[in-house]
Amino acid sequence: MSSPVPGSIHAERLARVRTELAARGLDGFVVPISDEHMSEYVGDYAQRMAWLTGFGGSAGTAAVLPEKAAVFVDGRYTVQVRDQVDGALFDYVGVPQSSVAEWLGAHVSAGQKVGYDPWLHSIDWARGLEKALTAKGAELVAVDKNPVDAAWDDQPAPSAAVVTVHDATLAGQSAVEKREIIADWLKANSLDTTVMTALDSIAWTFNIRGTDVSHTPVGLAFALLHADATADLFIAPEKITDAVRAHLGNSVRIHDRDAFEGALADLAGKKVAVDPDRAVAAIFTALEATGAKIERHRDPAVLPKAIKNDVELGGTRAAHVRDGVAVSRFLKWTEEVAPQGGLDELGAAAKLREFREQGGGLKDLSFDTISAAGPNGALPHYKVDETTNRAIETGTLYLVDSGGQYADGTTDITRTIAIGTPTAEMRRRFTQVLKGHIALATARFPKGTRGSQLDILARQYLWADGVDYAHGTGHGVGTYLAVHEGPQRIAKPAGGQAGTEEPLHAGMILSNEPGYYKAGHFGIRIENLVIVVPQSITGAEEEMLGFETITFAPIAQNLVDVSLLSATEADWLDAYHAAVFDKLAPGMDEATRGWLAAACAPLDRTPAALAA
Repeated sequence: MSSPVPGSIHAERLARVRTELAARGLDGFVVPISDEHMSEYVGDYAQRMAWLTGFGGSAGTAAVLPEKAAVFVDGRYTVQVRDQVDGALFDYVGVPQSSVAEWLGAHVSAGQKVGYDPWLHSIDWARGLEKALTAKGAELVAVDKNPVDAAWDDQPAPSAAVVTVHDATLAGQSAVEKREIIADWLKANSLDTTVMTALDSIAWTFNIRGTDVSHTPVGLAFALLHADATADLFIAPEKITDAVRAHLGNSVRIHDRDAFEGALADLAGKKVAVDPDRAVAAIFTALEATGAKIERHRDPAVLPKAIKNDVELGGTRAAHVRDGVAVSRFLKWTEEVAPQGGLDELGAAAKLREFREQGGGLKDLSFDTISAAGPNGALPHYKVDETTNRAIETGTLYLVDSGGQYADGTTDITRTIAIGTPTAEMRRRFTQVLKGHIALATARFPKGTRGSQLDILARQYLWADGVDYAHGTGHGVGTYLAVHEGPQRIAKPAGGQAGTEEPLHAGMILSNEPGYYKAGHFGIRIENLVIVVPQSITGAEEEMLGFETITFAPIAQNLVDVSLLSATEADWLDAYHAAVFDKLAPGMDEATRGWLAAACAPLDRTPAALAA
């Protein structure tokens, strides 16, 4: 992979942004990967950082000053950012070790003005940066129009695609019932209205879905929900069909999305709940200007959306079986084709999508497939393109992290495959990752346990060898919604990572995905999705929870060092593979079923195998 060079298109774009800033009397500007809804994944129109810097990750920020610029990414993207962003144009800054505020504070001069778009940042971020700049005698300025947009001549327009109804037979609950839950919450907290900006919360609350953001079935909209169970939905009128209008009913007033900011003025004197983690700074500023009484509360849809009902859980289980058939067909195909040569990362990703499409019901992928061969597998959030595309060669590991969006569920699965004979090091690390995966999958824990308390279970065997991985162990997952869904998370508590201190509740879906990454050589990750479920334990004195694994596809046994597994761990893998076969075999042709039987055969625990 080659890095950009000075004089590239990104140098020209950086120069254009600086010219635009100078014309506005600004000395600097901050460019996040964000949109007006604080989304993790954003539409093409909002990919400002990628346009400016070339960075293709899903999380990061850039800062521009007259003579310096920087990109800020976390440990997931340490290698990727150096491959995609020109170091002659931008400093590379790691977070949380540093921050935008620290870097700007170190490089601004008294009297300078740094701009930010208040529709792309949280209010607390803005106030923190304002404090850091004020200490240097500099000023933070909220801009009316984004200067990157002015410099971006061919910026795409926001999607105009229509939204669709997500039927209650899939949602398990009507939109009216959901609004009543939120209305009851408002009344219980003596509130008049809540501002809802998170796109997946709006989709869940109103039982609608859209195609405005790649891989996340949401429509661009804002909403105000009121204590009388009525609501105002702000969405481009061309996106609303007669069927959607009828579905929403008379209690939902529909307005143009552009009318949202002005409508905030109607909340003067009202007690309004706003989520500071999901609502941008501009909303707080507008409400403050109207005299609304702002109360900080988490978006009231977040927790009920995360705790799935029985209909949603039944749907996602069914979706995972269909998806598992497709993934298993892909694993068989890769095992047969890759050793022949000629297969590359892009070709493999395309074939996996083809298998999912053949399985029926696929609406979209749930994220861009991470199809990573050899050293590219050491980039946990690698994204293949024409410039990075690598051949899948014998003697290497191939890591594929992928998922599908189906009307009844969202999937996310990672498998690591040995092309040819794996080395002893590969097998040792894979087995340590597997042991951590099993430890988490079989955990039993009291109600009220947080994700931060479970994270060490997945890391302990790697830590014993003095190695680790620089990403969380588990994230929440939606049902035909966001593949990364809060509030729950399994991760280290350090760094203020959102969700690690959220209690786990029965009905939540999370990923179980420990990994290991040897820079420049290979990557390993084993990921299944799990549901938090009640546990009945004889003699228990606490209300206990555990996990039900709902992802089904073979785990590569030629990468398992059986001598490192306990009998209990080996039993778990055998039982898991028996379940994989039982679930998937009925949906396969005879040849694939035969391959699956071999891939799911019990581990060889003979003395010869243990000594291998």
